[in-house]
Amino acid sequence: MHEEVIFAGFGGQGVLFAGQLLAYTALAEDKHVTWIPSYGPEMRGGTANCTVVVSDEPVGSPVTKYPSIVVAFNNPSLEKYEDEVKPDGLLVVNESLVIHQVQRDDLDLVLVPATALATELGETRMTNMILFGAMLAHRPMVALDTAEHVLLDKLGERKAHLHELNLMALRKGMELGLAQKTEA
Repeated sequence: MHEEVIFAGFGGQGVLFAGQLLAYTALAEDKHVTWIPSYGPEMRGGTANCTVVVSDEPVGSPVTKYPSIVVAFNNPSLEKYEDEVKPDGLLVVNESLVIHQVQRDDLDLVLVPATALATELGETRMTNMILFGAMLAHRPMVALDTAEHVLLDKLGERKAHLHELNLMALRKGMELGLAQKTEA
């Protein structure tokens, strides 16, 4: 197994945290992993993305030109990365914030109204966990239960009040991703 993942959106959406969660979960399962963040000088609203490579073998390069998976949190990210996903790759799109229609038909496409669902849960910051869950439903490179344990560990006691909400969001994303997988 070798997956090259790009999480992309804008600051404040939890893009980097989603990438870190994947990286730490992969490490917890004794996989080889790299995580590289990239973001603008703005704390919120500027571009933010990260590349995570997860593999059963040592990782030769932490950089990818053509990722196997892209998780697009917003429209600019979809426009930037849609053409770069490898054929037969996975494109997970937050359709709540995307107006651009995906043009490719040679990949696995998952459309999730993540921001709308997170708002329904009462916290828009859960968008990242919904998209993360949808991604795992289609590419189970790490186990959901491991991701849940790592998530709670990384949130820590300081954010204990968000534990259950994050788990609900992650599971909702997985549920929506699985539903789209069975429809295909």
